[in-house]
Amino acid sequence: MPPAGWEIGFRHFAQAVGAAHILIITRLSPCYPFLRVDSRFILVTLLLKLGVAAAVSSALVRSRYFKALLFQEERTFAQKIHLMLFIVTPFALGVLVRVSVRNFHAGDLSVEAAILLGVIGGRVAGGLGGALLGLAALYNHELAALPFDTVVGLTAGMLRNAASDKEYIWTFTPFMDLSVYRWIRRNLPFPRMDWQTLFFLFILATQLARMELGRALPRQFFFIPAPSWTTLLAAYATTVACVAIPLKIWNNTRIEMKLQVQERLLLQARMEALQSQINPHFLFNTLNSIASLVRFDPDMARVLIVKLASILRRLQRKGDAFVQLRDEVEFIDDYLDIEVVRFGRDKLHVVKKLDPVTLDMIVPTMVLQPLVENSIKHGLAPRIEGGSITLRSRLAEGFLVVEVQDDGVGVALAGDSAVVEPGTGIGMSNVAERLKLLYGDAATMTISSGDGKGTLVVLRVPVLTAVDGIETAGTVAYEARSSTQR
Repeated sequence: MPPAGWEIGFRHFAQAVGAAHILIITRLSPCYPFLRVDSRFILVTLLLKLGVAAAVSSALVRSRYFKALLFQEERTFAQKIHLMLFIVTPFALGVLVRVSVRNFHAGDLSVEAAILLGVIGGRVAGGLGGALLGLAALYNHELAALPFDTVVGLTAGMLRNAASDKEYIWTFTPFMDLSVYRWIRRNLPFPRMDWQTLFFLFILATQLARMELGRALPRQFFFIPAPSWTTLLAAYATTVACVAIPLKIWNNTRIEMKLQVQERLLLQARMEALQSQINPHFLFNTLNSIASLVRFDPDMARVLIVKLASILRRLQRKGDAFVQLRDEVEFIDDYLDIEVVRFGRDKLHVVKKLDPVTLDMIVPTMVLQPLVENSIKHGLAPRIEGGSITLRSRLAEGFLVVEVQDDGVGVALAGDSAVVEPGTGIGMSNVAERLKLLYGDAATMTISSGDGKGTLVVLRVPVLTAVDGIETAGTVAYEARSSTQR
């Protein structure tokens, strides 16, 4: 608790400042009747200013380009001008509304906007934006607004440059610990002025300068008078809040964008981990197939090695997290060429029933190969006479449906047929996990099988087409989830 002397001194200081403002208002009132305003009207106006600040800042963050500009701390000159125009336009319109609509003083937040422009955009945006806000006030012959707003914007821009960490700007809040006693106790051993306290004092100084300039030049500069110490304190608090509210709203948007970036990076890392899990599993089985041919048919083994090299080149393309269905089918053809040689052409038949429209659809890379491999290994390999694999694709109700069916031994269950939960084996569980990661609940994989009746795997994924500019697995995954989750 602070000493009683501090409390008495601070109370006397506030009363003295309030009494001085009231004395000035009283003496000016006979000369300028518009200064004689009811305190309740002023308090309502100040409350409305808070609503205007929140409404304008919330409306601005609906623009994707504005959010992108906020997210960048280092901006080009053109980006600074664009950011300045985004902020200036609604606040300049507020000045014009205040001039045009009688007694609607809450629309004028030009000084607060100049501070925001400087502290977010720097000296260029602050100076130019303040000048444009002052030009809007010239419509009402308020000549002092132009130089005042310009100086405020430039000074706020210099304050931005003085911040050692730009996060100090975004974390500014009027509810920080401003206790005089605690501030002195914290800084007395090592005197210093932290940036947020300096910024807070700058806002208060700006409000003081605005009120004094308005009293000195009442016809050339707009300000809201404070006829009592209550309205005086409310005016200072409102100015601080009208700066802090947009910063808080825009900072929340920045945090959301940072979380989105982190989610993209996480998805990319998980996709790469799953991809690296498939590759050794696939290579192990393929190399076993080649090893079985080396002794009795070296020429054919050489051919298979060439095909394996082609497959490996595809696997090295890190950016191909998503591919068109036709590319995935071509990849399956290379893999099946190896398996046909291994099993014999009389024992492995491949049938394709693909809708041409679906070949341009986007699917996760390596999503079909584990399914085909599972059909061969667990469905056809146990049968002496072999069997066939059928690939189908079609569009159904906005979804891409891909089926992999074999007529192998199937899965021995209690009943004649059943729907098997995916997830058994490395390949099948990998596909199920990747679909869950990419599409959430929008994609499904069902496995229908019966003892001696073969196995049918059905993939049902949302329709995606090729998107230019998407280069990483994480970005593709995030866009897919964003476009499909309800």
